[in-house]
Amino acid sequence: PAVLAANEQDMRAAADQGLPTGVRDRLRLDEQRLAAIAAQLKILADVEPEPASRTIRDLPGGLVLTERRRPVGVIGANFEARPNVVVDIASQFIKSRNAGVLRTGSAALRSAITLADEVIAPALTAAGLDPAAIQLVRVPGQAAAYALVREPKLIPLVILRGSGDSTRALAAEGAAHGVRTLAHADGGGVLYIHSSAERSSAFALIADSLDRLGVCNRLNLLLLDRELWDAWLPGITARLGALGIAASLPPHDHPLGYEWALDSAREATVTIAPAGGPAEAAAIANDETSGLAAGIAATDAEAAAAFLGGYAGTGAFWNATTRLLDGFKLLQVPETGINIDAVPGPRGPVTFRDLSLRQFVVTPR
Repeated sequence: PAVLAANEQDMRAAADQGLPTGVRDRLRLDEQRLAAIAAQLKILADVEPEPASRTIRDLPGGLVLTERRRPVGVIGANFEARPNVVVDIASQFIKSRNAGVLRTGSAALRSAITLADEVIAPALTAAGLDPAAIQLVRVPGQAAAYALVREPKLIPLVILRGSGDSTRALAAEGAAHGVRTLAHADGGGVLYIHSSAERSSAFALIADSLDRLGVCNRLNLLLLDRELWDAWLPGITARLGALGIAASLPPHDHPLGYEWALDSAREATVTIAPAGGPAEAAAIANDETSGLAAGIAATDAEAAAAFLGGYAGTGAFWNATTRLLDGFKLLQVPETGINIDAVPGPRGPVTFRDLSLRQFVVTPR
């Protein structure tokens, strides 16, 4: 009841401030959403933790090499005004044996404070853990976010989620101060409809990929094979219209990969463009979008293999929606965010398994 009451205050304030519908949807809590948060926590609790150590091999001289997983220590997290993320990230920090400092958007601050004080701290105390292991920044404003990425000795790793420009700016600030960041700044799912696709299946994928608009893995760019362009385009635009979605058609006055989920005034939009085959579609997805997720609708296995082999992004899908690129949907574990960096390290949904350091220990056998 306390959480719902605090959230109602946040929702009233959001309405008074005229925040967009998508923002308010992400902010809202109700009995059903609280039940879903609780269910995810129970699932996470039952997941076997990663082994603290494992033997790698024997070394010459009667020695043995062991790999240990050590906690980072204190991890920061800056994320959008979504109260459920407070619990998601806090639970994963604890599961990975880390402490954490959380900062959320000011629109969700009342809800976040209540979750921290009425749910997280009492739960830690009941488990025999220090309730101060999870801290919440209670000061609104961007200054607190920038402070979070300027303390490499105190908070060496910060998870960043949110709108592209602000998150990229925080990642750059962290890099300038020696703070490692896992940034979830950009998204936008791609669907390429190949000439072999079944119409009903392709249209179902379109609908399934647009069940929510304010999320990063929704359909953002639809690539239609040139062979189908004239015959299928009217039906696709009609299908989108029935879903309440506008189609942005060529010639575009924006980049092909423009992420509509971050445009509160026009989030109910999908960009449509032609593609001359699987290789060209994969190249467009690689070059014009963030590299979060792309899928192909096709019955031709060779075409699917060409697209999946050519696409270098984080998640690739054949006759499946990019909405599946989610920690819970893919891995049955909540995520702290989705990392799309094209460098070694955790990529895709980042979960508690990724929040540890590898240490090599050599001892006598």
